[in-house]
Amino acid sequence: MATSAIVFAGMPAKKIDSLKVVNLQEVQVVSTRAAGKTPMAYSNVSQKVLKSQNFGQDIPFLLLNTPSVVTSSDAGTGIGYTSIRVRGTDPSRINITANGIPINDAESNVVYWVNMPDFASNLGSIQIQRGVGTSTNGSGAFGASINMQTEDLALKPYAEINTSGGSYGTHKETLKFGTGLLNQHWAIDGSLSNIGSNGYIRRAWSKLNSYFLQAGYFNKNTIIKFITFNGNEQTYHAWDYASKAQMDMYGRRYNPDGEYYNGTDTLYYKNQIDNYHQQNYQLLWNQILSSKWYLNIALHYTHGFGYYEQYKVGQELNEYNLTSQLGTESDLIRQADMKNDFYGIVYSLNYRSNKFDASIGGGLNRYDGDHYGNVIWVKNFEGSLLPNDEYYRNNGKKTDGNIYGKVNYKIINGLNGYLDLQYRHINYKLSGPTDQYDESNKQESLNINNNFNFFNPKVGLYWDINKHHALYSSYAITHKEPNRSNYEDNIGMTPKAERLNDWELGYKYSSAILTAAANFYYMNYHNQLVLTGAVDDKGYALLKNVGRSYRKGIELSLGFRPTTTSPFRFDGNLTLSRNRAKGWTVTPDDTKDIINLGNTPLAFSPNIILNSALTFNKSGWNASLQGQYIGKQYLTNTGFKSYTENGKDISMMLDSYFVANLSLDYTFKLPHIKSITAGITIYNLLSEKYESNGLASAQFKSDGKGGVIAYQDAGQYSYAVFSAQAPANFIARLSISF
Repeated sequence: MATSAIVFAGMPAKKIDSLKVVNLQEVQVVSTRAAGKTPMAYSNVSQKVLKSQNFGQDIPFLLLNTPSVVTSSDAGTGIGYTSIRVRGTDPSRINITANGIPINDAESNVVYWVNMPDFASNLGSIQIQRGVGTSTNGSGAFGASINMQTEDLALKPYAEINTSGGSYGTHKETLKFGTGLLNQHWAIDGSLSNIGSNGYIRRAWSKLNSYFLQAGYFNKNTIIKFITFNGNEQTYHAWDYASKAQMDMYGRRYNPDGEYYNGTDTLYYKNQIDNYHQQNYQLLWNQILSSKWYLNIALHYTHGFGYYEQYKVGQELNEYNLTSQLGTESDLIRQADMKNDFYGIVYSLNYRSNKFDASIGGGLNRYDGDHYGNVIWVKNFEGSLLPNDEYYRNNGKKTDGNIYGKVNYKIINGLNGYLDLQYRHINYKLSGPTDQYDESNKQESLNINNNFNFFNPKVGLYWDINKHHALYSSYAITHKEPNRSNYEDNIGMTPKAERLNDWELGYKYSSAILTAAANFYYMNYHNQLVLTGAVDDKGYALLKNVGRSYRKGIELSLGFRPTTTSPFRFDGNLTLSRNRAKGWTVTPDDTKDIINLGNTPLAFSPNIILNSALTFNKSGWNASLQGQYIGKQYLTNTGFKSYTENGKDISMMLDSYFVANLSLDYTFKLPHIKSITAGITIYNLLSEKYESNGLASAQFKSDGKGGVIAYQDAGQYSYAVFSAQAPANFIARLSISF
């Protein structure tokens, strides 16, 4: 929390002790963050690092150089719909908080970063915990957690203008401001942001607007902050991706979304868009109770509403509760709407002494959301089509409460023991008809009322061997409940809760010129819900329970500079892993026998991830050359690399790729201007042609030898589609601070 000390260092001593203010700032997230002697694998990303990379791309792309991270962008430029995976863990299993407050959507468990455009401009730091990590609030951390802290209130008045623009019509404009101290007790900070891009993929444009505002009151023992931020987004759909055959025919930028036909003409529906507004409110109270006791309480409320609109070709009208004398099928335009409220309280009481640190904390959160669909137009329709004809409405209510206790105790000099116990209770209710239909095209309802009770213990040791060397180890258990789509995709069956046992063993070395670390992990899952690679009618990925599966690997990192004053620095990290589902089965179309394929690779889990960065900083000049290598990835959990169609093998793999980014900027001062920074970044410097995401599904038939063959013919449907990423592209930028 060095930024806290800097921000308040100039405050008059008679008004407030700067050390107490530092502690007040820390207590905001101390109970959910890992610290120096926490026996977990984690990475801290400072405000300085975030600022050096934040030119419009979403937060996942600002984290891609941290260990075990893989990112993807539907539009191919890092703006719009983006995603992040850590150790192969998909976004619905990554717990994300801001100031300790849950950010994950309560039902999907995903953070849609497009709803929080340019949130990075308002962050003081981010911590990524890999594995189970420490107890946190909100959805289960089932492979990773991302803990964001908003920036501190500024001591002095300031204003800052950040602009950037470049390839594919990409631009970003951000205005930041702060009042500084008002009457020694008050301060207000804020920002306004506008981001736009045409996208690399055709029509994959984004229009994103946001604001952030925080006001605070503090005295020597208290800080109270009110924070509100919102996001408005409009994006054209690009989530259906394109097959390799389509890319060969129409180019890598081909986008099938919105495509329809008028006779022999191919047209694209202009309103095939996602449109959403999200408004967040947080009220934070940080209190020093004594020299050893600290209290944090936060109230929060989030309101979201919006829809996405689709042109659908050749739809069965009875699936929309419609009939027409002109036929049973027709093209139509539909909207899928959402309106939801999420609110609650999180808290922690923290104790610090020379012997041990301890926290008791938790939260109680409530979600209430409506999902409903409307048909707004039908081609050649006869009958009574009402305006915005509603064809389904389903309500979800979720109550999520947890309480945890943590102790980090100095057993002897240099040796600390860590104990973290959490109890979590979830009640999840769904009621009403969905947009799912059975084999006779009858609408299916989804009515559930499930309770889950989880006990999540963590225990570990941290040994400071000497001032340069340290060892740690930990064992943790966590659980996760199914999310909404798991229930929707398994109507008639009940998806199971998941369990994860996580072993971590690490080593750290640090000196003035060299830092190094190695972390071994083994994550053993029971009933893990894993991505099959297939999608439903709305484009959402399908998952199913796997009896047993595991992820194991080693994460290596290195930081080096030739001397303590050298302007050059090298940083790198390497993850080598093995990720397997045990006893994956498929059912051939011709025999209907269940065939066990044995231990197969987990989808979207590369065996190798390599990051490197060479940086130079001197006399206002900053330069960096970053590189990332991602190994090949399976798109299904079957272990099949391809399926056969008309005697030709069709790939179901994401090929390995290497991407390099080059950045250069210069900072200088002018009279009455604090600083001016001008720079340019070239992404994908070598114009690597690669795909970072995809979807695949294959049908199987017997090979006559007790095994199976993946195939497609006139009676069966297999497919593989890919998310192409942009070749070499650039962003130029200018930042002026007053």
